[in-house]
Amino acid sequence: MKKILAFIVMAGCILLSGCKERYSEGEKVGNLIEFTKKGVIWDSWEGRLNMTQTGMNTSGEPFSFSFDNDRTDQDSLIKTMYQAQAEGWKIKIKYHETWGPFVNFWMNRGETDYFIDDVTVIDKDFANVAKRFSGGRQGVVVDTIYLVIDKNELLNRQK
Repeated sequence: MKKILAFIVMAGCILLSGCKERYSEGEKVGNLIEFTKKGVIWDSWEGRLNMTQTGMNTSGEPFSFSFDNDRTDQDSLIKTMYQAQAEGWKIKIKYHETWGPFVNFWMNRGETDYFIDDVTVIDKDFANVAKRFSGGRQGVVVDTIYLVIDKNELLNRQK
C-alpha cells in the first residue's frame, strides 16, 4: 500500500513539475482571418493568423492563438486586433506557448496553448494591393485610349 501511495505522489509531483508557463516564445507575421470571442463556460478571444512571407501568403495551416483570460491588461491589444481584422492590416504578434497537463486544463484561459503577449501593426495597406502600387492614387483615371481593330485591314496586311 505504501508503494502505491508513494508511486501516486511521485507521479503527481512529476506531472505538476512538468507544467511550464513559457514553454516556447516567438513571433509571427501575417493578417487575421478570424478573430472572435467565444466559449461555453469561459468566454475568450480566439484568432487565426494567415502567416505571410516576403509579402506573399503562405500555403500552410493558419496559426491559432488565444488571449489569456487570466490577464486584465489586454484591452488595447484586443482593440488593435479587432481593427486589424476589419481593415486587413498586416500585423506581427509576439506569443508564448504553455505546456503541461494542468496549465490550461479546463480551457479557462483560452482554447489554445498559444497566448498573445504583444501586437504590432506592420502595414495598414497590406490588403489593398492596388493602392500600394499606384502610389496612393487609387481610382484616378489618368488617360483613356480606345483601340479599334478592323478584321478586314488585318486580312489585307497578311496577304
